[in-house]
Amino acid sequence: MERRDDAMWGVIPAAGLGSRIQPLAFSKELLPVGTRRDGDVERPRAVSEYLIDRMVLAGATRLCMVISPGKSDIVEYYGASVGPAHICYVVQPAAAGLCDAIFRSLPWIRPEEDVLVGLPDTVWFPEHGLCSLGGGGLSFLLFPVEHPELFDAVVTDEEGRVLEIQVKQRGARSRWVWGAFRLTGAVMQELHGLWCERGREDPYIGTLVNEYLARGGSARAVRAGEAYVDVGTLHGYHEAIQLLSRAAA
Repeated sequence: MERRDDAMWGVIPAAGLGSRIQPLAFSKELLPVGTRRDGDVERPRAVSEYLIDRMVLAGATRLCMVISPGKSDIVEYYGASVGPAHICYVVQPAAAGLCDAIFRSLPWIRPEEDVLVGLPDTVWFPEHGLCSLGGGGLSFLLFPVEHPELFDAVVTDEEGRVLEIQVKQRGARSRWVWGAFRLTGAVMQELHGLWCERGREDPYIGTLVNEYLARGGSARAVRAGEAYVDVGTLHGYHEAIQLLSRAAA
């Protein structure tokens, strides 16, 4: 894969079991949600295409999809590239949480490169939301939701500095949750070192970031999101269909 100084990575953790929406005869990231145009033909659109399109719109030129050993259908579906972005695949041998999946991409990312991270079983708007995250450091794209206790709620000060991430916490102090984030390879390495120091026990990125903040790190949050749906459940699937119908109206 060609190396470019202006390259931006999109890391897509797609190794999850998808137990909340099983049984499926394929990887949950390929669940058809809405449609897309292929020339003059309308075709089903895999849910993970929404995240990939948004990463490419934000400037991603390389995509790293982290998959489990049994998800060869994702490789067959996407192949070597999507539009201008090249794709590589990394295997997570066993389900070990989001942090483990994200850090599987680290050997391919240089410290000076920017990285976008998102969840491939979500649909959100606006499409250009990731463009609102500036380069350098660590920044989160936030979305308003009705039930923040189901997600990672982000508490910020008035200037957008992240104070705490409340992971699936009842009575969350914020209705704004993170749906994607951007960081440099250097920050990613720092988070990985902290994760290893803590015995690799953080399954969620939120708990790891809280420790990162407690040790003097900093993160920013941008409330640029308008709508966010987790398609990992049947209820979320129906919500996503309704969201896409409204967006197309």
